[in-house]
Amino acid sequence: MALKIRLARGGSKKRPYYRIVIADIRMPRDGRFIEKVGSWNPMLDKDDENRVTLEIERIKYWMSVGAIPTDRVARFLDAAGLMKRIASNNPNKAKPGKKRVEREEEKKAAAQAAKEAAKAEADKPAEEPAAEAEAASE
Repeated sequence: MALKIRLARGGSKKRPYYRIVIADIRMPRDGRFIEKVGSWNPMLDKDDENRVTLEIERIKYWMSVGAIPTDRVARFLDAAGLMKRIASNNPNKAKPGKKRVEREEEKKAAAQAAKEAAKAEADKPAEEPAAEAEAASE
């Protein structure tokens, strides 16, 4: 049986409260679990001591049996000093999507066309006033 140390959501709508549980990976997120080993209340301030509560001895036991924490729980365990979590790196996360890149290219092309039109317009009137003056004198 493959075990995970994961979060089970509780609380009401827009007021989340999570239990940290030991569960079989085949069970649903909020479904049956083996044991509750802590809780996380994201509604509390980050520096509040009651935000995350852990039963450290039970977590150590379940990890020795082979339970693997999820990424969020691993962050809590790293903060508590129970394990070392290596920070993941996703360099593509900050890159804009395809549609945004296309929109920016269209904006650049439109700006370039407007700049060229303004330059052509600036060159054109410089020649026309002399031609208009000659036409007016005739």
